[in-house]
Amino acid sequence: MPRRHAEHHRSDRIGWLRAAVLGANDGIVSTASLVLGVTAAGADHRTVLMTSVSGLIAGAMSMAAGEFVSVHSQEDTENADLARERAELKQNPAGERRELAGIYVGRGLGQPLAEQVAGELMAHDALGAHARDELGLSETTAARPTQAALASAASFSAGAVLPIAVVAVASPPHSMLLVSIASIGFLAGLGAVSAGIGGAPVWNGTWRVAFWGAVAMAVTAGAGALFGAVA
Repeated sequence: MPRRHAEHHRSDRIGWLRAAVLGANDGIVSTASLVLGVTAAGADHRTVLMTSVSGLIAGAMSMAAGEFVSVHSQEDTENADLARERAELKQNPAGERRELAGIYVGRGLGQPLAEQVAGELMAHDALGAHARDELGLSETTAARPTQAALASAASFSAGAVLPIAVVAVASPPHSMLLVSIASIGFLAGLGAVSAGIGGAPVWNGTWRVAFWGAVAMAVTAGAGALFGAVA
């Protein structure tokens, strides 16, 4: 009986991890930036809270729609490539076999072995072999529009709730400072968690997410203060 492959890889998390990290990061940064901007402009506490909640709803819907449309476009392209490959396999199977063998020769196999491998793989699953080795498509990286949309909306909402919760419990004179500190902490935690899940160095993910989030919040707060002073 063949032994099962015991190695554990993280590449099967690429699809949902990218959407989830992007959504959560955007939720924290955009909502915290919105809070800091309107607060710096002189809005009262109730207005800040209502604005941030509206930002959560609008942002979650925007993320879901944007992810669905963009990933669906990717899926359409993948399906078109597969349809073209399916037609070519039907019209010229010998040519497609030579093409696949040429790919394996380019990767280091000798011509006889490459032709044997191409023949056996095409006998087993011709379209799958060409999709994987010619087009670079696989089940792991396949586009999943609905999954990406739901992951983005849910993660954006989860991220946006964090600075909103700080606004809700913080006293107005200290809300900007508390939201800034808490949001940078949330971003650092997100960077560390996402790096850990993806198998990347934790420190790199932590400082990168926190730093650029802090830059975005600082720019927005500065803009809010400028417009508040002009008004």
